[in-house]
Amino acid sequence: MDGPVSEAGRQAVEAARDGEPGRRDGGPQDGAIERLIDRLIDQLCALVEAGLAVLMVAMVAMVLGNVVLRYAFGTGIVVSEELSRLGLVWITFAGAVVAWRRGLHLGVDTVVVLLPARGRWLCALASEVAALVCCVLVVAGTAQQHDISATTTSLVAGIPLIWMYGMGYVAGAGIGALALLRLVRLLRGGPAALQAAQPAPAAEVVA
Repeated sequence: MDGPVSEAGRQAVEAARDGEPGRRDGGPQDGAIERLIDRLIDQLCALVEAGLAVLMVAMVAMVLGNVVLRYAFGTGIVVSEELSRLGLVWITFAGAVVAWRRGLHLGVDTVVVLLPARGRWLCALASEVAALVCCVLVVAGTAQQHDISATTTSLVAGIPLIWMYGMGYVAGAGIGALALLRLVRLLRGGPAALQAAQPAPAAEVVA
């Protein structure tokens, strides 16, 4: 995923994920458990990315095929429009979870990089707490609309709209779990968990 991201923010994610010297953890066993959790999460993210890549190819094929059929033969596959729209929603919300794990969401660190280590740590804590609150609101809002979405179908394919709006569960729960994990590690590691995050330009393009 391309876009301007905060390099300091990316380093903070890596520091919180992998740990830095001075972490107050429970010893080698805790470290092994955390590494196992990281490997499982990374493998799951890789699996999701592969699925999203396949979905992207399918979307391109449906849209391109529809265009060719429409202009060359005066016909088309109407259901492909709804399926493409549904695929785009899946890619957006599932991709947001993977991007959160990679530290690729947009971030502005103009002020944060000027703070001492403890200040950056407190800002990181506040950021994770705010993310958790937002995730709870997303999941709660999706749950409130669940019955309506589950009983309403799309016009052409007849697919229950919960398959579209239900992605709020996926994004909210996925990002919320990752934010909670990062928050716990920041609390356990203290400011030392962010020592690797040196001042850097507020935003740069990462290809």
